[in-house]
Amino acid sequence: MNKRAGAAPTIIDVARKAGVSIKTVSRVMNKEPTVHADTRARVLEAVAALNYRPQLSARSLAGAKSFLIGLLYYDPSAAFVAGVQRGATLGCREAGRHLVVESLQEDGVDAQAQIESMLAALRPDGVILTPPLCDNPAILETLRANRTPCVLISPAGEGHGMARVRMDDALAAEELTNLLISLGHSAIAFIEGDQSASDRRRQGYERALKAHRIALDPALVMPGTFMFESGVAAAQKLLALAQPPTAIFAANDDMALGALTAAQRLGIAVPADLAIVGFDDSRAATLVWPELTTVRQPLAEMAMAAVDLLLSGAARLDAGQLAPVRVLPHEVIVRGSTASPARSRA
Repeated sequence: MNKRAGAAPTIIDVARKAGVSIKTVSRVMNKEPTVHADTRARVLEAVAALNYRPQLSARSLAGAKSFLIGLLYYDPSAAFVAGVQRGATLGCREAGRHLVVESLQEDGVDAQAQIESMLAALRPDGVILTPPLCDNPAILETLRANRTPCVLISPAGEGHGMARVRMDDALAAEELTNLLISLGHSAIAFIEGDQSASDRRRQGYERALKAHRIALDPALVMPGTFMFESGVAAAQKLLALAQPPTAIFAANDDMALGALTAAQRLGIAVPADLAIVGFDDSRAATLVWPELTTVRQPLAEMAMAAVDLLLSGAARLDAGQLAPVRVLPHEVIVRGSTASPARSRA
């Protein structure tokens, strides 16, 4: 039967032109390694000649891969989500996949229902989870029950046996605290976040103090929520102390920028009277004055590594298989928000 004029070429047309089966065309389009080189070349020539563009729905109906990767998040920090999404998008694009981004409720029951619905509708080839979702046992069990390959970004612990990508938060925080100490600061405050990453960063902060025999002052540790407003509130309390700190280490950039705002409202010069450091190296860190000293967290690179783990098959939930872990390097970025303390306060 003649092909209808103007209709887009189908996988059947490609198979016919290349002289192979539809299944072989599907294997070539899925980039499966078991296809003979000559056959692969013949199929790709047919694809180019026909200007064939496979449809995701057709692939799914044929029982092939969905070519979709899910990125699931619940995080109040827009900078963190943006960095991860950028890297995941690049990784998927390079591999011929598409990224589906879903914001979930923090509540485990609602998130579990949302994941169930997404898996049923899209059948993604794999899922990437960010904090705090990657530490939610109900969510992880839902993915495991559906046999969906999953990679966790910066989980709190061992990731329940799932593949994970992270950086060494504690080491990075220790290096950042050491920087402040090397400048002559000893009254160094810490503003905590409300996720597991903050715990690791506090460990690094305390480790540096201990190594330099600086006593930890509980009054200099303030709670926060990783939100800008919590940084403002925590810094105001710290700067109202009878013996205020000469430096503030906030567990993320958003809170550090809040601390910078609080100092400016109080007429405290940064860095002359107060040094401030953050964590993440968000875009906003260079949009303020002075620019923020911080840790560059390789968010995009971690997301790309997560995509690679999914596409390589390393994230499959095979029994007895050790879950892979990739630890990516960080970098301390020194900018204008840090300097030696004023002599009168040192």
